[in-house]
Amino acid sequence: MKEISIYIHIPFCIRKCYYCDFTSFSNLNEKIPLYMNSLKTELELYREKLLAYSIKTIFIGGGTPSAIEGRYIYDLLVHLYKNFNLSKDMEITIEVNPGTIDKEKAKIYKEAGINRVSIGVQTFNNRLLKSIGRIHEVEQIYESYKLLRKEKIENINMDLIFGLPNQTLEDVLFSIEEAIRLGVEHISHYSLILEEGTQFYNLNKKGKLNLPDEDEERLMYHKATEYLVEKGYSHYEISNYALPGFECRHNLVYWDLLPYLGIGLGSHSYMENKRFFNTSNILDYIEKLGSKLLPIEGEEIINKSTEIEEYCILGLRKIKGIDKNEFKKRFNVEIEDIYGDVINKHIKNGLIIDDGRSIMLTKKGLDLSNLVEVDFLK
Repeated sequence: MKEISIYIHIPFCIRKCYYCDFTSFSNLNEKIPLYMNSLKTELELYREKLLAYSIKTIFIGGGTPSAIEGRYIYDLLVHLYKNFNLSKDMEITIEVNPGTIDKEKAKIYKEAGINRVSIGVQTFNNRLLKSIGRIHEVEQIYESYKLLRKEKIENINMDLIFGLPNQTLEDVLFSIEEAIRLGVEHISHYSLILEEGTQFYNLNKKGKLNLPDEDEERLMYHKATEYLVEKGYSHYEISNYALPGFECRHNLVYWDLLPYLGIGLGSHSYMENKRFFNTSNILDYIEKLGSKLLPIEGEEIINKSTEIEEYCILGLRKIKGIDKNEFKKRFNVEIEDIYGDVINKHIKNGLIIDDGRSIMLTKKGLDLSNLVEVDFLK
């Protein structure tokens, strides 16, 4: 049976962070019951299509999924278990924020079959947490972590951000050290991106953000990577590190360009040679599903040429790069026949390595990945 992954979007949060451009709301709690029912309706509308697949990963993201009552998450997962084909070793992830999870929620998550939790830590520095609009304090990170471990959640990720305003290299390394000291299986270490429409974007335009310069930001990335690798974490994707066997299987679906279905507000999907996305208007979303209509706002047919481009660009995000045999198996052509000139150009520039089995970015190439990726667009 073919396999597929499911992403489920929970757009509710307690307060929007200053850097956040995700589809999320902090003032619509009265919509939670209707929205959660709409998610079930959307799943039902895909039922016939989904029954041709076995679901291998589920990722519940947001927003802040842990900002809503645990029973909603439990009911939604039970609905999936009862009505769809599930892989025996399925990975089920939920995103949580410190300060929004208690003993009861942790227990419900475990009972609901969730076996991976991603904690939105961002930094172990209270001054920095306050400056980026996070609602939690460092002490709540430790509390949340203990609660999850007490419920025998054995696969925990921590999201950390570097390149924050007024953040030093020492701040970055301290946060990495704390996450490692706690014993997390996975660390996602993202560079701050100033997205248009966010508070940080507007402050930066006015010259009111004291950001690290490019050299400082790159040093933060390299020093963090060196330290994580030294401590036994595999650097398997540009921004992701895992202890052996704890790579995020759901995210690997994206990077390997495998099928996934996005459920919920603003969710994106890729399946059956088509990319499509849902409306980001919560009232439209609820209204359409109330009328048993899919809330799709746009779609694009993916031809073979576009699929090859996307496969290469996403594949180069992985540290092990693009497997040449996998490429030939999938597209029935050698990668050199399409991209020979591009590969040779970047080998000469010191941005790509070809070890005979795979095409991968060098350390310098990881820093300049955008320059390489653009050449894979035909």
